[in-house]
Amino acid sequence: MKEFVAAGVQISSKPNDPAYNLAKMTTWLERAVTEHQAELVVFPESVTTGFTPNMPPAEFYHLAEQIPGRATDVIGQAARRLGVHVVLPVYEQGPESVIYNSSVLIGSDGGIIGVYRKTHPFPTERLEGGGWTTPGWQAEVYDTPLGRIGMIICYDGDFPELSRALAVKGAEIITRPSAFLRSFELWDLTNRARAYDNHCYVVAVNAVGPDAANNYYAGHSMIVSPIAHKLGQARGTEEIVAARLDPDPIRYVSYGTRSPMIFDHLEDRNLAAYRDILRPAKSPFEPSRRIPYKKPGE
Repeated sequence: MKEFVAAGVQISSKPNDPAYNLAKMTTWLERAVTEHQAELVVFPESVTTGFTPNMPPAEFYHLAEQIPGRATDVIGQAARRLGVHVVLPVYEQGPESVIYNSSVLIGSDGGIIGVYRKTHPFPTERLEGGGWTTPGWQAEVYDTPLGRIGMIICYDGDFPELSRALAVKGAEIITRPSAFLRSFELWDLTNRARAYDNHCYVVAVNAVGPDAANNYYAGHSMIVSPIAHKLGQARGTEEIVAARLDPDPIRYVSYGTRSPMIFDHLEDRNLAAYRDILRPAKSPFEPSRRIPYKKPGE
């Protein structure tokens, strides 16, 4: 990867008003480039509508985006004009009224590089739990002039296997747009752990403000280095967090020291110990309620 500035644009969305939100995103994208010289800009999860639609899925389907379509056209034009890569999180129209929670990687030429569909919808957003989304089943890494970028979304960050799969495929940067409602400690822990587990940068951008169901999101977006050092930390309001990413980030074992790093979490894996990992399981402890989850292929 090259040395470059990554930025998270932490803004609130006007619930279920894509036109308003796209105009707002364009303004903030310009700020990220002009004020921070950002070359990669990440927006929060489902930024064109807000996270919870608070309407029947059949009705909400018409507010979801086609890819390519209106949202990718508007942000793609801005990306090309500004010469910036953008991670654009939207609800996507699939076939036959299917709704995906998606993240679109747009290049500095305005074109679509790749699309990721959230593989671990949060229980409240699953169709089986009375929600609206269908899970995806693929997570790829995309070569860009900045570096190799993988994408996850919010609850995905709770699952070490997904980020590890991206790292094994060569990801240098993992983006995590989110509408995270749990504690700051869990947000902080999972972002830093996924970066350190896999020696990759994590650009985690959380929503702020309310959605259509009056869930309030607390922000605190962050950019974490491959040695779990937070390079940037936002507050709980609308703002931009940015940091310069070093293409040689694991030379030293900790920040502020010249003590050499002599391990690699990917190379040092003992694969023989993981033979049983790809099989169904559940915690021996019971949550308050188990919400069904129909996974692809089931």
